[in-house]
Amino acid sequence: MHVARKQPKKVGSWYAVGALVAHYRKKARLTQEQFAELASVHVDTVGSIEQGRLALQPDRAEQFDELLGTGGTLAVLVEKMPVRERMPQFAQGLVDIEQEAVSILSYQTQMVHGLLQTEDYCRASFNYRFPRFEDETAEQWVASRMERQQIWQRKQPPFGHFILEEAILRSAIGGRDIMREQIRTLREYCDRIHIGLQIMPLGRVPHAGLAGPMTLLETPDHNHAVYLEVQRASFLVEDPNEVSVYQLKYGMLRSQALSPDESARFLDRLLGES
Repeated sequence: MHVARKQPKKVGSWYAVGALVAHYRKKARLTQEQFAELASVHVDTVGSIEQGRLALQPDRAEQFDELLGTGGTLAVLVEKMPVRERMPQFAQGLVDIEQEAVSILSYQTQMVHGLLQTEDYCRASFNYRFPRFEDETAEQWVASRMERQQIWQRKQPPFGHFILEEAILRSAIGGRDIMREQIRTLREYCDRIHIGLQIMPLGRVPHAGLAGPMTLLETPDHNHAVYLEVQRASFLVEDPNEVSVYQLKYGMLRSQALSPDESARFLDRLLGES
């Protein structure tokens, strides 16, 4: 039985940044409505930022600094914000481990894994969410996801292995051009020495992943965890006995999917390059 990790109420860094925005706004003798008009944003956006419910984006921080005459204070605070704090709260447990992981193994059924997404594909995926996000919230998530991908640029990047269902590549998220560029990017990842990619063909049986997607992570101390995400909930499984079951599942999935070379050729065919 998996027990959802209880998340603390989010009253941390963004709450403090929002309080500072409110302080400077009041010091400038502006109401939320007046400041929203100056910044060309909805008054609800200003309220959400000041209450810490919405992260202040870098470009917005620079704009607020200019409007409020704060000398770059807000921009510096946002720049120094840890990656974890920029993530949606339910995913923060994942990011804590992901940023230092020595290996990341993932099986996905609906979408390309966030660590492999192009920016346009990522943005399109959030545009399709229901109910829709506020525009700034979506951009916050896109920026956070793109920043997470910096782990591949580390001096010693993690080993990454990804199994994607073929149906993901047959979808039209973002339209033909965006999907094609995403497939091209996946093909490029196939040639990286520290990343493995396998495609699970349609109709493959037996199939060890019918219960859904999963991400397995290993820390520098060789501790292991499994991250599971469903709709608006997430689970971080750390019990060794439970983790072992998912490792067995993942091993079986690797044997059932197309080999790395077959997967690369499959992507080539989708791109019309073979």
